[in-house]
Amino acid sequence: MAEWLDGEITEKRQWNDRLFSLRFSAPIENFKAGQFVRVALEIDGEIIARPYSLVNSPGEPVHEIFFNIVPEGPLTPRLASLDKGDKVKVADRQYGFLTVDDVPDARDLWMLATGTGIGPFLSILKSGDAWQKFQNIVLVYSVRTANELAYQQAIAHLLDQSNAQLSFIPLVTRESVDGAINKRITAAIESGELEQHAGLEISAGDSHVMMCGNSDMISEVTRLLESRDMRKHLRREPGHITTEKYH
Repeated sequence: MAEWLDGEITEKRQWNDRLFSLRFSAPIENFKAGQFVRVALEIDGEIIARPYSLVNSPGEPVHEIFFNIVPEGPLTPRLASLDKGDKVKVADRQYGFLTVDDVPDARDLWMLATGTGIGPFLSILKSGDAWQKFQNIVLVYSVRTANELAYQQAIAHLLDQSNAQLSFIPLVTRESVDGAINKRITAAIESGELEQHAGLEISAGDSHVMMCGNSDMISEVTRLLESRDMRKHLRREPGHITTEKYH
């Protein structure tokens, strides 16, 4: 059973009226890029916890989560109210298989994220493991409005460091934004626009697709990929699709 570690907030960033990042110190060990932890607060005598992917790489001394406020939720409004020096509880175990070492070899890695699902992919890219394993990496980030496109400075830095190995494709679904596709991920795949922007084809022969975010997106894209003879990746049966759902 997981034990609770004491964490302390070192920085808070508010991206818009509902999106926040919290950085905190905590003695987390054996974390793999792409995994998530349970973060908790004691509320009315009860420990309330939720899972959050870590945005930082394992080598960074400060940890970070990216979340949106659920107005009726018991935890996220309280997390958003925290400031530097406030305390949180963090589980001493990490979970999840959205990690590069669990992904089969392929030429191209596609990372498809909606909303806060961008977090684990930033962790993976900052850790450096993916650069050694894949020839091409495509980071796809879908949001509703332009002010939800968080971590643009970090993504720009990764692009600068990638030597053209990394491509970044933003999608903004509810408004037209220069440089972004004005479609949902599923529609952009069906129209061919996503692959056209990347200059690569999503195929069973060359690609592995990692997805994190909205469960409807993951289910719909999985169906599209299955029509291309791609299948979910299991340890006992290697495949082409690895997912982590955010509800």
